[in-house]
Amino acid sequence: MANKRNLKKMINYICSDLFSECVAASLYGKKNEEDINPILSSILIIHNNYICRVSHPEPGISNKNYFKDLKEKFNVQVSEIIDQLCNI
Repeated sequence: MANKRNLKKMINYICSDLFSECVAASLYGKKNEEDINPILSSILIIHNNYICRVSHPEPGISNKNYFKDLKEKFNVQVSEIIDQLCNI
């Protein structure tokens, strides 16, 4: 298991890169706010959700399994956002 600080940094970097990519797509591509705003808000929600989940793990689950599941779910949600950005 990586330490919590490195995991939080990874989440911050990925979410900030996604956010900046989305802003760049809105500035240099089609200027359709109806498509961009939900993606931006979902990135912020994912960021807050996973930072909180790293800070306060669920009791009753071993740390190894908990953080493995957390990483897998985070990767799935990031992949969905990347797919949405590609479709803009």
